[in-house]
Amino acid sequence: MVHFFDLFSKNKTNRGGHSPEKPVQSAEGSVNACSAPASIDDRQQPLAVLKQFVPIRNLDDSSVRQLPHTTKAYTADSVIFVQGQCDDCVHYLLEGVLELSPDSDSTYRISAGSTHSHLPLNSGKFCGASAVALTDVKILDVSAELLQLWTQQSEEQLSTVELVDLELPLQFANNRFFSNFSQMYRENKLALPTLPTVAIKLKEAMNEEIDMTEAARIIQIDPSIAAKLIQVTNSPLYSPVTPINNCHDAIVRMGLNATRTLVMSISLKQMFQCNDQKLLKAMRNLWHDSLYLSGMCFILAQESAAINPEDALLAGLISDIGVLPLLHFAEHHPDQFADLTELEQVIPYLRAPLGTLVLHTLGFSEQLTQIPHHAEDWYFESGDRLKLIDIVILAKLHSYIGREKHRELPYINSIPAYSKLNDSQLNPDFSLKVLHKAQQRIDAVLQILA
Repeated sequence: MVHFFDLFSKNKTNRGGHSPEKPVQSAEGSVNACSAPASIDDRQQPLAVLKQFVPIRNLDDSSVRQLPHTTKAYTADSVIFVQGQCDDCVHYLLEGVLELSPDSDSTYRISAGSTHSHLPLNSGKFCGASAVALTDVKILDVSAELLQLWTQQSEEQLSTVELVDLELPLQFANNRFFSNFSQMYRENKLALPTLPTVAIKLKEAMNEEIDMTEAARIIQIDPSIAAKLIQVTNSPLYSPVTPINNCHDAIVRMGLNATRTLVMSISLKQMFQCNDQKLLKAMRNLWHDSLYLSGMCFILAQESAAINPEDALLAGLISDIGVLPLLHFAEHHPDQFADLTELEQVIPYLRAPLGTLVLHTLGFSEQLTQIPHHAEDWYFESGDRLKLIDIVILAKLHSYIGREKHRELPYINSIPAYSKLNDSQLNPDFSLKVLHKAQQRIDAVLQILA
């Protein structure tokens, strides 16, 4: 298993005999001095140059041309920015080689022209690493307005509940299976998953004033859900001092809101069922991945002390719920069924719109309904303070470690959500604390809900 802290040490390098002058450090050990650039060029870069970079390439040309930016040249050994530094720019590498250090033990290099050079070096309000030039370099500094534009564009896509057309890769556009699926989606005829009766009844009852006795009565309609709730309450997730033996006491310990969220989380597993054995295996893998993600969300929320852990647990579980309608459609149309490899290739294009549709149909809150849409939007800027979506983004990025896709993804210390975790103090000590607690608690989620 790969852990959260491993994100800091991806492509660990040494300077290989290069001995730059060390920047001045504070008493706490953090770098506190940057080098002045050798030159600053305020001329506008050509549009073709700007549109090499993420997420600039996904904005319209007019918006890109209006983005304030400067090009700064630095000599070798210069300190470009330092960890923890307040920042109002998004930085990109145009030329040369940089070394970035999220902490004193881990470093990685980025060379101009590489995959990671097209991603921001830093995009949060605070720098998540220190950057030192290993050669002469040119840095493109783009105004933080970029993230505002990107976030505004992302949010506008959610401003209406009307269905939008699915954008499939060209190789699948004329595929019979995917064409029929897209048509059913546009006509709002897809068979969408539904919540178990208990979850629906409790959700509806919570809209009124109910007491814990009434909540226990509703939950006990389904003995398996009631048993799981008691099991969760007694699990290492909460490190209970005394065991709970009945549903009412579990609700008293957790509180009504946390109970409702946990019941919703427990109930979701019942959606991951089908009769086709190949598809059932895919659903179980999806559920297992969702459990791992939710476990990490729970832990990060607990450590941040800013987000309700139960909300984070549920948010992790629903982030990929949009895959279910596609798998159910495949089950009911075996004569058109594309193989699992094709389904996996299309999922990234369908996960977000289908997830939003499912959650909206099920009556989830607006905050949760937006989770599938933003979960892999690495440069989404939710605001100054840590929010639920930031927790999901961080956990999502972590979940891809060890997979092929991770080679194309940003370093965790370079995204906006990172700088808000633990009040911008996500240092090695904090990371090790998360790491220490992660395994036991994620195992608890997997054992209870798997």
